[in-house]
Amino acid sequence: MKKARILLALGTWMAILPYLGFPYSWKDILSTLTGLGIIYFSFVLYREAKAKEKREKPFDNFTENGDFNKNENENVGKIS
Repeated sequence: MKKARILLALGTWMAILPYLGFPYSWKDILSTLTGLGIIYFSFVLYREAKAKEKREKPFDNFTENGDFNKNENENVGKIS
């Protein structure tokens, strides 16, 4: 989650950068560095999402369930 906040901060910085009054040479350098930072953090988040997707166990439609009547047998004679 920390990387997502950094990405949000870099995006906000990129949006307000043209209005801060830096000289053109500084704006070019800061825009380039900010763009590279956005690219890096978005790639890291993408890679983590792909790794998480691979770790998740796929859904298996054909597994058998346990005893459905187990809870019913335990509650026989009890008044709710």
